[in-house]
Amino acid sequence: MSRYKILDQHGLNYLTITVVDWVDVFIRKRYKDILLESLRYCQKEKGLQVYAYVIMSSHIHLIAEANGDNPLSDILRDFKKFTAKTILHEIEHGGRESRREWMLHRFAYRGRNAPGKRHYQFWQSDNHPIMLYSLPVIAQKIGYIHNNPVVEGYVESAEQYLYSSASNYVSGDGLLDVAVVDLPMSWVGYVPGT
Repeated sequence: MSRYKILDQHGLNYLTITVVDWVDVFIRKRYKDILLESLRYCQKEKGLQVYAYVIMSSHIHLIAEANGDNPLSDILRDFKKFTAKTILHEIEHGGRESRREWMLHRFAYRGRNAPGKRHYQFWQSDNHPIMLYSLPVIAQKIGYIHNNPVVEGYVESAEQYLYSSASNYVSGDGLLDVAVVDLPMSWVGYVPGT
């Protein structure tokens, strides 16, 4: 049972989607690409609108909303189910994962101890939604998302990190199409490159 609820299923939400035990799955390009492919599908087919994102080693931050008939919680449920299944298959059968045994052991342990007992559990059940209600709060969350890779020491400036929407905000290009939030010039410190 989730402790956190999405209060407005079609409103703007800040979300954190985390791998169980904070396992550093997304240090491999292939797994990050699976997430991007699935986000693109959700944008095209399910009405997911993404405003900002970053894929870190063990989690994803998103600012998103649901457009259309699908509630955001349903889109996230489908996204997590598909990506878990696809990434677990890649870990098991891809032949390139040196941490395969350890990772599968962690996911199996979490699955056995999860409500409803399953073979593996990949994602934590909660998405830690925070409803975004004002432009200053949205700007702060965008800045936080984009600066995650800088704080972790992956890059010197946010727009250098490929698996983030920071470059969308700076140059208009990125690996995933996002709806760029037009922020007032007085808030330029919140968003890199502006």
